[in-house]
Amino acid sequence: MFARCLVLSAVLLSAGHAMAESDAAVTAALGLRESAVPVRDMPNWKKPQKIVVLVDSAARLAWFQEAAKGTTVVGARNPAEFKAALADADALIGTCRADVVAAGPKLRWVQTQGAGVEDCIPIPRVQSGAVLLTNMQRLNGSNVAEHALAMMLALSRNIPDAVDAQHKQEWKPSKPGDLAGKTVLIVGLGGIGTEIAKRAHAFDMNIIATRNSGRGGPDFVAPIGAPGDLPELIAQADFVVNVTPLTPETTGLFNAAMFARMKSTAFFFNLGRGKSVVTDDLVAALNKRTIAGAGLDVVDPEPLPKSHPLWSAHNVLITPHAADQSDLKTERMWSVMRENLRRYVAGDKMLSVVDVKRGY
Repeated sequence: MFARCLVLSAVLLSAGHAMAESDAAVTAALGLRESAVPVRDMPNWKKPQKIVVLVDSAARLAWFQEAAKGTTVVGARNPAEFKAALADADALIGTCRADVVAAGPKLRWVQTQGAGVEDCIPIPRVQSGAVLLTNMQRLNGSNVAEHALAMMLALSRNIPDAVDAQHKQEWKPSKPGDLAGKTVLIVGLGGIGTEIAKRAHAFDMNIIATRNSGRGGPDFVAPIGAPGDLPELIAQADFVVNVTPLTPETTGLFNAAMFARMKSTAFFFNLGRGKSVVTDDLVAALNKRTIAGAGLDVVDPEPLPKSHPLWSAHNVLITPHAADQSDLKTERMWSVMRENLRRYVAGDKMLSVVDVKRGY
């Protein structure tokens, strides 16, 4: 695979300055947060000699190498190649599997290619802070937000019923609802939640939210409550959208008691993590019409077995963990990883440093 792409390496190398500007533009557009201090002032940092990076071609490897002056960048395409290259590596970009991290005893920095880090944080060296962890915060903001609005529109306008009737060649009028004037509760007003709020605002919705890290947010979102305010706020919502990360506090957050507090006409949407929901309680709430319906991009278990009762539950729309996918995401991901590589090698402030105590 690498040999077939060698011809592209020269092209990428000649365009290095333009690509660096593109990386900076991408990170600025995403509104990524810098660390409070440069990485050179953090414990355990020294200029890295070798960094192992997820790549898809020799051209990609050359592109990464151009951003890491004075450091050897080694490419890997799968866990086996990572393990083979990590024995003397200072950093790892692309994955945070426990077995892969264990293969790199000298690692001081790990960059994941996703936002969720619940499987990475329990790794002892990450948990202790010996390994700096950065992730892909905000990368999926626009695409997950569009997915959320698509689900909200589909269920409120009875689109799944219309598609079913179309397949049966039946003319079956219904009474769809509206988004305008309705209240949406965004549970987790972070980067993705804020993008959902912007789009909901364009539909003239009333937007309320909870947020763990302060009460700040757009002026069209009010109130913005603390996590403990969820039971009160959920009772006011016509649409409830969960986009929280998975932490001990959010595991099983949406249970029978929480669904019972919702309006019987309200819809629940989960685009965060499947384990935030007690699945049996959700199935019961749907089938008993405790809530009007649900849009689920993440489920527990995942993938959902063919025999699972969620497939046949009342008024549910399921997508296969697809909200984080888009035609823009992949190149954004490469740009953010390359920019953080440049910053780490230079000892600058890092982007999207994970707070292992908070879990995101």
